[in-house]
Amino acid sequence: MPVAVRVIPCLDVDAGRVVKGVNFTDLRDAGDPVELSARYDAEGADEVTFLDVSASSSGRETMMDVVRRTAEQVFVPLTVGGGVRSTDDVDRLLRAGADKVGVNTAAIARPELIAEIAARFGRQVLTLSVDARRTTGDTVTASGFEVTTHGGRRGTGIDAVQWAERAAGLGAGEILLNSMDADGTTSGFDLEMLVAVRERVSVPLVASGGAGTPEHFVAAAEAGADAVLAASVFHFGTLTVGQVKDALHAAGIEVRR
Repeated sequence: MPVAVRVIPCLDVDAGRVVKGVNFTDLRDAGDPVELSARYDAEGADEVTFLDVSASSSGRETMMDVVRRTAEQVFVPLTVGGGVRSTDDVDRLLRAGADKVGVNTAAIARPELIAEIAARFGRQVLTLSVDARRTTGDTVTASGFEVTTHGGRRGTGIDAVQWAERAAGLGAGEILLNSMDADGTTSGFDLEMLVAVRERVSVPLVASGGAGTPEHFVAAAEAGADAVLAASVFHFGTLTVGQVKDALHAAGIEVRR
């Protein structure tokens, strides 16, 4: 029996509010994270993902409160990422109500963190978030895709496909692959990048960045994504979770209905 493709709304949370922009700039308010999460739960979302974009320690505590309040009201799995630097950070988020925890920059700086989290909590709680862009100019990687940090503003020179493969080997339970070129543009997922990573990793792969129409979600699933994640189209009412699932189902793709 095929595994159902998951549909996941993503909430970028800053100082307790959901924000969204294009390529991580020109952010605008999109609502209260607890209210939005409850709405997506009611619409049939398979999971909800929070990404904490607050840089301060006070922002971290605000995020913990948001996670606690959301976990009390929402009954689908909750993934939380942003600012996770240690196994103790993971422990605090899980105790606050997260089901899975996303890591990004800290794992790039110290890949051993992936193995440490997997050993302490099990790889099923660990999502590696990869913010990748197409390489240009002097920076050329073998796959043509580079890992970035700081909302895509800083290149690392690390090949995104090789990094995803290495992280899976270290214990990452799934890969959240976000196209920084497509993020917020609603022009479609980067299918070439999805296919390149799919060919190298066997863990679940979450497509992120660029969703604008139901057909975009279908194309990502057909390219090998196990889950499809989006923000703007859900937050601002362009699409509902149900419409995306209807499109996937109509294309012959298994979904939870």
